[in-house]
Amino acid sequence: MPDGAQPEWWAAVPERAAQIGAEWGFELGDPYVPGGRCAWVAPARNAAGDELALKVGWRHHEAEHEADALRLWDGAGAVRCFATRVFEDSIALLLERCVPGSQLNESVPEPEQDVVIAGLMRRLWQRELPAGHPFGGLKTMCDPWADELEAALDHDTRGSDSGLARAGLELLRELPQTADRAVLLATDLHAGNVLASRREPWLAIDPKPFVGDPAFDPVQHMLNCDERLAADPAGLSRRMAGLLDLDPERVRLWLFARCAQESVRDHAMREPARILASTLA
Repeated sequence: MPDGAQPEWWAAVPERAAQIGAEWGFELGDPYVPGGRCAWVAPARNAAGDELALKVGWRHHEAEHEADALRLWDGAGAVRCFATRVFEDSIALLLERCVPGSQLNESVPEPEQDVVIAGLMRRLWQRELPAGHPFGGLKTMCDPWADELEAALDHDTRGSDSGLARAGLELLRELPQTADRAVLLATDLHAGNVLASRREPWLAIDPKPFVGDPAFDPVQHMLNCDERLAADPAGLSRRMAGLLDLDPERVRLWLFARCAQESVRDHAMREPARILASTLA
């Protein structure tokens, strides 16, 4: 997954945001704090008084087509995107502002978060992809992950479980090619990326869209459920598979692959990976 944006990029963002605000004719408020690793976001208001948000994001492969996905979904489970501008190192998006904007992970218990996340995913997957769409396949995200993981293992000095990690690496390369269904995935839809809204109870933000296996999409949410992931990762994967009407084996395989991948830099992921490995067919 991409590292955070560089300090020099962050230093230039406020001036760029002010320039965009002037060009698009809206007033900017103070940026939201804390922000993400790769984007600067602030409330905005146009001359008509509409409540908007300006997002200036560091341009990287996984987020290249965020605006395209939001336009395709057109508000059905996700925030709307009204305008965009692409720079060499940044992408600016004028977005619908979620009000009150509270995060799902701060609002309801995790089991209820599961239901909301699954409901949003089902809606996003329903949108038919147009001919000539710009989205890359899931393989184009997972292959670089596998390459980075292989390089990390070749130079590992932290005592990682190389057997688990290499099994995960193989699945990262294999699973995108064996799915029997492909949809437009958010790929980063977790409870921190779901906000309360007046228009709908909950709306997804910050997609990193790729086309591929729907069994991949719930994995990031599960990775954020620390206690349940540590205690019963197989049970958590079965729950999400059931809520989404997905093949539980494929969801479990994807969760294992990602836990094994993350275990190289986060040793807390070793035990979930080991538990999942013992349950795989």
